[in-house]
Amino acid sequence: MKKTLILTTALAGFAFSAAAEEITVMSWGGAYGKSQIEAYHKPFMEKTGIKVISVDADNPATPIKAQVEAGNVTVDVVDVEYADAVRLCDEGLLEEIDPSILPAGSDGTPAMDDFLPGAVTDCLVTTIVFSTMYAYDMEKFADMAPTTIADFYDLEKFPGKRGLRKSAKANLEMALMADGVPAGEVYDLLETDEGVDRAFAKLDTIKDSVVWWEAGAQPPQLLADGEVSMTTAYNGRIFNAAVGEGQPFGSVFDGQVYEYDGYAIPKGAPNLERALEFLVFATETEQLAEQAKWISYGPARKSSGPLVGLYQDGKTEMGPHMPTSADNLVNALPSNFEFWADRNTDLNERFNAWLAK
Repeated sequence: MKKTLILTTALAGFAFSAAAEEITVMSWGGAYGKSQIEAYHKPFMEKTGIKVISVDADNPATPIKAQVEAGNVTVDVVDVEYADAVRLCDEGLLEEIDPSILPAGSDGTPAMDDFLPGAVTDCLVTTIVFSTMYAYDMEKFADMAPTTIADFYDLEKFPGKRGLRKSAKANLEMALMADGVPAGEVYDLLETDEGVDRAFAKLDTIKDSVVWWEAGAQPPQLLADGEVSMTTAYNGRIFNAAVGEGQPFGSVFDGQVYEYDGYAIPKGAPNLERALEFLVFATETEQLAEQAKWISYGPARKSSGPLVGLYQDGKTEMGPHMPTSADNLVNALPSNFEFWADRNTDLNERFNAWLAK
């Protein structure tokens, strides 16, 4: 009996130790997920011997909220949009992260000076700057290509179905810019009932021609399949399809909405210490720059910028494809995370009611 107990205890200890040598990371899949696997997961596993299990979701904030509230957390690290991270943190659903654990930049700059302004919060360490922009099928617009956000809404000049993400965020901002509202006035207007009404009125003008998407991999597929002639999309997904796969897609950054995205740790993560170890490794200067070799999202550390060079094909300069390049910022809007942290629920309820009409 005693021997059995000792053996059982030993086996239990071995099982616990084995389980502790792996972590589960939830992200968005597709080309973005691949960039993380290549830049973060593989080198982390090689360095530490800790296995990284990748799990995909259309929007990781949703299942994480459900897991924490149910007290059944199976994910150690989660990739979330900035506004979702702020909201989940405020709700007590994410672990707080001590910024002192973050290493200095490769040039010696202290971490909190090296990260872009606001990129490190109580519960989030930003990894990338991405944008929602729009892309079009160049074969359908060979004679005259769209160049502005207003063109996206011009069904007469640029006929065809449109793809839009099935949510209020970014759609309302882009609708107002398409309606002539200067980028700097968008959020002030959306704080008013009149501004929200104006955004939905603009969306009404193309509603009957919209194909809705929910996962980041869908927009390039909608274009490739000919289901739409234009679609909003995450800029990195379009870059991957156009440059990585040779699809005839053009990109329009006019009226883009750019924002931060990064890593957080769900409250009650089963392997907290390993999760923190991964988060620190993934957000180092070199790793953030390495991700930019795989997808056109700007790294969140200033020291990473000089290390960003060519795409994995060895010939494509990544700089011009970043949402943060000078040319792409001419008429661009930084997403207001405070606005969406406060208004996300209300505006999505309004959005869903509008969809059902």
